[in-house]
Amino acid sequence: MQPILIVGIIVITGFLFGELAERIRLPKITGYILAGILLNPDVVKFMPSDVIKHTALVTNISLSFITFSVGGTLLYSRIKKLGKSILYITLFEAESAFICVIVGLLIVMPFFMHATNSAWATTFIPISILLAALASPTDPSATLAITHEYKAKGSVSSTIMAAAAFDDVLGIINYSLAVVIANTLIMHKAFNVENSLLEPLRIIAGALLLGSAFGVIFNKVSSLLSKKSDGVLIVLVLGFLTLCFGTASLVQVDQLLSTMVMGIVVVNFNLHRDKVFAILERYTEELIFVLFFTISGMQLDFGVLAKSFILVLFFVLFRTIGKVLGTRVGAWLSNAPPKVKKYAAGGLIPQGGIVIGLALMMKQDPAFSAISDIIISVTIGSTVVHELIGPIIAKTVLKKAGEIPE
Repeated sequence: MQPILIVGIIVITGFLFGELAERIRLPKITGYILAGILLNPDVVKFMPSDVIKHTALVTNISLSFITFSVGGTLLYSRIKKLGKSILYITLFEAESAFICVIVGLLIVMPFFMHATNSAWATTFIPISILLAALASPTDPSATLAITHEYKAKGSVSSTIMAAAAFDDVLGIINYSLAVVIANTLIMHKAFNVENSLLEPLRIIAGALLLGSAFGVIFNKVSSLLSKKSDGVLIVLVLGFLTLCFGTASLVQVDQLLSTMVMGIVVVNFNLHRDKVFAILERYTEELIFVLFFTISGMQLDFGVLAKSFILVLFFVLFRTIGKVLGTRVGAWLSNAPPKVKKYAAGGLIPQGGIVIGLALMMKQDPAFSAISDIIISVTIGSTVVHELIGPIIAKTVLKKAGEIPE
């Protein structure tokens, strides 16, 4: 089958399923993923079995846009205005989910996966660490859809939306650290200062410097071309993001952290920041999401999912426990309003978006070839579960909090 025809089928099918999902009051991302599952080579025989091998470019470009947009939520004046309660809640709910998933999976995995002495270092611990890093982020789209549909307003809904935006950042940082640790374990690298401490610092510090540099250069160039058309600005963003991502790959620093930092620099120091992010949202976001999440659904390995289904359920359970406990502890420590302490956690359950991208990014590393299919199947499986129950939970907690008009 012609590659151009495959792209057309992916875009149209993803778009139609997204519209259908919206009509039945589900997030569009759920429709995109279900479209990808339908187009999976294991489901439809006309789709070439090797189509997934040639999607890395689309995945990487999509990830650069998504992480840039995540960085764009971190406007300093906005963070300062939100106060300490948001920072406490975000920190505790993201890291509690991380810790609960690590501890929980390490306890239960030996009971349903073959355990050997070597399996702990090469399988159980790496899988637990990587999935724990993917437990931190929240997908705000489900809650956003509910708040818009029912015109919800109040401290609970605003807390949920702010925390969901900021915990993506912690998720990327957790992922960067988890990849380095898991790689060290799987490749049997001896523990020493260089491998275990200096190398992670180099990867993260290098990403911070690289992203900052590209952000500063982008700000300079875009200010000179500020009177040009929207199309010129889109070309500039695409060019600088792919340059940043590609350079990060070349010098072996974290690509996603680099593009996220570039977004942070742009949103805080670019005089035309509102225009930059508004144009991306208006003209490119829909296409990127359709391509990215439909392709993600196509990567689901049904054989691996069948074997890992119980792992999906435990992941959802431990992540939910971590989110609820962390939100309540953070709200208590920051003296948040009582209804925030009681209800905010319900809006932080949905998961999707960036976690699928992080899982696909990890799959490109040969070191994780033995466990990458398990990680992706658990991630996509849990995302479908979260995106189906997320809107129901979000609506329920906002209604109980009195923020949905009767």
